[in-house]
Formats: sequence, structure tokens, C-alpha cells
Amino acid sequence: MAVLTTVLCALTAAWALKLLHAVWWKPKMIEKKLREQGIHGYPYKVVYGNTREMTELAREKGSEPAEQPHDILPRINPLLHDLATTHKKSFVVWYGTTPRVTIMEPDLIKEILDNKSGDFPKPKTNSFTHLFVSGLASYNGDKWAKHRKIVNPAFHIDKLKHMMPAFVVCTDDMVSKWRKLVNFMGSSEVDMSVEFQNLTGDVISRAAFGNNFEEGRLISLLQKEQGRLFLQSQMNISFPLLSYLPTKVNKRMKHINREVGSLLTRIIKKREKFIRAGEHRDDLLGLLLKSNLNQVQESNNSEAGMSMQDVIEECKLFYFAGQETTANLLTWTMILLSMHPEWQERAREEVFRVFGNDHTPANYDDLNRLKIVNMILLEVLRLYPSTSLIRTTRKETKLGELCLPAGVQLSMPLHLVHRDKEQWGDDVMEFKPERFSDAMIKETKDKAAYYPFGWGPRVCVGQDFAMAESKLAMAKILHNFSFELSPNYTHAPFAAVTLQPRYGAPIVLHKLPGVTTTAAVS
Repeated sequence: MAVLTTVLCALTAAWALKLLHAVWWKPKMIEKKLREQGIHGYPYKVVYGNTREMTELAREKGSEPAEQPHDILPRINPLLHDLATTHKKSFVVWYGTTPRVTIMEPDLIKEILDNKSGDFPKPKTNSFTHLFVSGLASYNGDKWAKHRKIVNPAFHIDKLKHMMPAFVVCTDDMVSKWRKLVNFMGSSEVDMSVEFQNLTGDVISRAAFGNNFEEGRLISLLQKEQGRLFLQSQMNISFPLLSYLPTKVNKRMKHINREVGSLLTRIIKKREKFIRAGEHRDDLLGLLLKSNLNQVQESNNSEAGMSMQDVIEECKLFYFAGQETTANLLTWTMILLSMHPEWQERAREEVFRVFGNDHTPANYDDLNRLKIVNMILLEVLRLYPSTSLIRTTRKETKLGELCLPAGVQLSMPLHLVHRDKEQWGDDVMEFKPERFSDAMIKETKDKAAYYPFGWGPRVCVGQDFAMAESKLAMAKILHNFSFELSPNYTHAPFAAVTLQPRYGAPIVLHKLPGVTTTAAVS
């Protein structure tokens, strides 16, 4: 009995020391090393880190009106804004026991994102994230390299051109619905945040799954719900044990994950049979499976390809990246063109100048002629990027003149870097698409000050897909309607999984004088 008591006491003491190391000694040692290098922030507090300061500042300042409409950081992250104002370039925020150092110098950002040796991997995903989406965007090392090699062919420009009919059909359906609303009353209020979620969901369903469009649409709806539940789960992210409890959110997320997995498994198995029979389709799934099969055959090794679960995760990523982020880009573009009608008119003049009164773009080459529309989309991505980039250190790592301890996350917040006066000038808070004219791009001090699709070897594989879809949608909208902000619109950007308008995006559409043609495939 005495021996058992001694063993239990020893185990308890060891557990207590390990806990003390995790919640106190290690964070305080990291904090000390960071301060010695000039990286400051709010002091670390046991277990909570700076989460209480985040909550208090959000309550105090999160609803304050901004001096300029596009100065959104004080609203979406008051703590980050406070620290950036005080410390300018590099500072630390504690998310529980995890230190997150903000990096704003373009040279250091480029060093992180260009790194090919694995010194700055993506942070490990938690169980909530895995239920929502993982895939290529969350992998590191050899697994990332294998998946990137297999996924790349599906997004080549020549393959993207074959998907344009799917883009056109979905966009024409949306525009046709709007025209009926506007023709009846002369104008109509529409919530763009809802409309573009539906549009991009339909586009990715048709472009990814082709003839399995209806099943793809069901997956889209389930993934949309999964995204909402994932956002709820993030409220408890500092308490990982909650992911194992049978809460209502957990049970529903796991059920959706199984249902989506089952739907995708049926679609994938059916498509694999077609491919083996020599029948191939140029949608994203078909291209992905063909590339996967080629990889296995060329290496004569099944391990060189992706498993069924790997393919499922990439399909789920198609939905998040292809639906959520593109919908946000289109939503913010409509809002900003409503705020800046002079640019709306310039874009519309370009669409009519390039395509005339009775034609809208129907192929990829058409879209490349829309220089002003492209400039507008790039400026919207500067001011309203969907998210930020995060990397981590697995061991003590050099970054420029810094020596970062293991276990430090590195945040490259697009909302801050895209608003750096040193890089963009004193008019950084203004909506000025001319920044992205060919002449101005050549004068940009450092291209790493702009990275809405990432940078370096991990640049987003779907950026051409997203830009083509967005250009097509905006061209067809501009060709058919003028628009303005509804009196019901409140400018309140907030950071959920991505940057979204908190109260939706009600826009009033007006019929263009003299335009009587319908948006049709040409």
C-alpha cells in the first residue's frame, strides 16, 4: 500500500510539474526571450493569455464608428490595432498559452513564405478544424508536396477555360432572377452576401462535380452549415477538451462530417469507375482523380497517390476556398462600388466598350480584356482580404535578425500589411484601384506588401479560378444593372472564419436605361 501511495504521489507530482511547465514556465521563458529582442505586447496571464483583453477591448471599441469607412481594423480586432499603433512592426499576442508574433516587414514576410526547408510550417489543426476543412491548405512537408503536385493540374489555365460554361450558366441564372425582380418594380433590394454565397456554391458544385451537380449542391449546403458550427466552436477553442464532449454542436458537426464523407465517397467511386473505363470529364473532381491515377501509375506505387479520405478532404477544401472566399470578394466589391459610384461607372463603361450593348463575356480570354474590373477586384482584396496567414516554429529558428523560440506562431495580418503607409502611402485608407494599373504596379516598393492569395511556393492554387469567376460575375452585373447601398445597409465588417459584413449587404439594383437584352450565353 505504501508503495502504491508513493507511486501515486510521484505521478501526481510529475503531472503537476508538467502542467506548471506548460501554463507558466514555458510561456514566461518565451515572453522573456521575445522581450529581449524588442518584441512586446500585453503581459502573459496564466492559461488565458490575452483573451480577456481581447474581449474587453472588443466590448469597448468594437462598435465605435471609424473615422474612414475603410479603416476597419479598430472594429474587427481592437487589440491588434492597439498593439500595432503602439509597437508599429512586431509584437506578441497570447492566445491562451500560445504566443503569436505579428510580422509586418515585407522582407521578413517574404522570408517566411518563400521558405522551402520547412522552418515555418502551418500550425497543426485542431479537431474542430478537421471536421470543417483541412486538405492542401493545412498540410506540411512531404504530404503537402504530394497533394500540391496532384492538385495543380486541375487548376491549369487551359483546364480552367473548359470550366467557363459552368461559370456562365450559374451567373446567368442569378442575373436572370435579378432582372425579373427589377423589371417588375424598376428597382429591387437584394442581400448580396446571401446571393453570392448561392452563386459561388452553385459554381463550385457544377465546376467540381459536373453531372453530379445536385449532389454537389447538397454538399455545398452541408458545408455552409458546418462553417457556421465551426465558428461557434471557436468560442471555446482555448478549452480543447470540449471537442471530446457530446455537445449539441459537436454531435451535429460529426454528423455532417459523416454525411458529407458518405456523399463524396459515392461520387468519387462512381467517377473512378468511369475513368477506368476510359471516360473522362474535365471538371475539378475528374481532373483531380485523373492526376492522382497518373501519379500512382508513373511511380508504380499506390502510396504515391492520395487515399479516398485525402480526396474527400480536398473536395471539402474546394468548397471552402471556392465558395466562401469568392463570395466575400464579390460582396465587398458590390459594397465598395456602391460607395464609390465613379468607379462603378468607369467599370461599366469598360464592359460596354469591350463587349458592346448585346454581348457579355463568355470565355476566359474575354475576361483578360477587363483591365479596370481587374484593378477594382485587386483593390478590394487589399482593403477587405478574407483572412490572414499564420505559420509556426517547431524549433528555435532565425528570422532576419530575430531568433524565435520553438512553439511561436507567426501572424502576417493582411489587414495591417495592406494598410502600411510606408508601403502604400498616406492615402492607404482610400479606395484607389489605380494602384493596380500596370504602371503603378511597377513602382510598388515591395510586392510582399500585398498577398491576398499568399506568396511563394504555397500561393493559393485556386487564385485564377476565383479571379475568373469574380470578373465574369461583375461584368454581367455591370452590363445589366446600376446599384447603390440600401438605406438599411450598416458598414460593420467583422472577422468570422472570413471577413464578412455583420448585418449582410443589402444593395438596391436599378434597371439600366436602354438595356433590354437578357444575360445569355454567347
